[in-house]
Amino acid sequence: MASQDHKKDVDKVTGVSTTGHEWDGIKELNNPLPRWWLWVFYASIAFSVLYMFAYPAIPLISSSTTGLLGWHSRAAVVTDLEQLNETRGTNYAAIREAELDEIVADAQMASFAQAYGAAAFGDNCAGCHGAGGGGGPGYPNLLDDDWLWGGALDDIHQTVAFGIRSTHDETRFGDMPAFVRDGILDRDEAWAATDYVRDMAGLPVADNADLAFGEEVYVANCAACHGEGGEGMRALGAPNLVNGIWLYGSDRETIYEGIVNGRGAMMPHFGERLDDVTIKSLTIYVHALGGGE
Repeated sequence: MASQDHKKDVDKVTGVSTTGHEWDGIKELNNPLPRWWLWVFYASIAFSVLYMFAYPAIPLISSSTTGLLGWHSRAAVVTDLEQLNETRGTNYAAIREAELDEIVADAQMASFAQAYGAAAFGDNCAGCHGAGGGGGPGYPNLLDDDWLWGGALDDIHQTVAFGIRSTHDETRFGDMPAFVRDGILDRDEAWAATDYVRDMAGLPVADNADLAFGEEVYVANCAACHGEGGEGMRALGAPNLVNGIWLYGSDRETIYEGIVNGRGAMMPHFGERLDDVTIKSLTIYVHALGGGE
């Protein structure tokens, strides 16, 4: 009887013995893992043990094991950076000593600066201005020919190095007041100025818009910065209102909101964060995007 109790149960369809487990009439076959799979599994275990001793792997209280090979990712990064600086070598040193116009005039330096500047742009500028420099609402488009502070090489260099309304002592600074919030204008005057600005820019306005009143408000409060004809003033970073390029948008509500609460976006300064070669390369890259003057 004992030998019969331990007799293997063989599945009639496959001819494979079962494990003896059964659920709702479904029996579990006792198929062993393929031999090759087991050897790969054992080899991976052996490899992991060797790797653990060869490379930094075991955490300690304040550090980790260094590994028998003495390799470390930080040391590898330092080595890679040294090799990179050695490769950059001559061009890097030349750009450090050259003026911006000299870099642009030299084909080899200009090519290096644009390539280096493109990488720096992706790391530092693309988050706001977009990967291709196209900008967005509140972030200037660097591809067109409209520049709040000027698009010449020296202008761009100053903006990158010192920022706009940043904490640097030499930053560019110019604010549009919050005319309604600060009690300079009431809301009717703000709406009138909004309609006048849209009309001046060639945008549609309502038939009942009081453009004469809007002009009075504009001349008294806005023309000092934006100009009587709305052409803007780069010395103050005051945008051109008649060239069809709008940083925040040209719809009536957006213009009105700017008059009510003012405008004053900030760009950080990079002069203390990036070295001079990187600043120059960024300047040349941005200038070459298509909108430089």
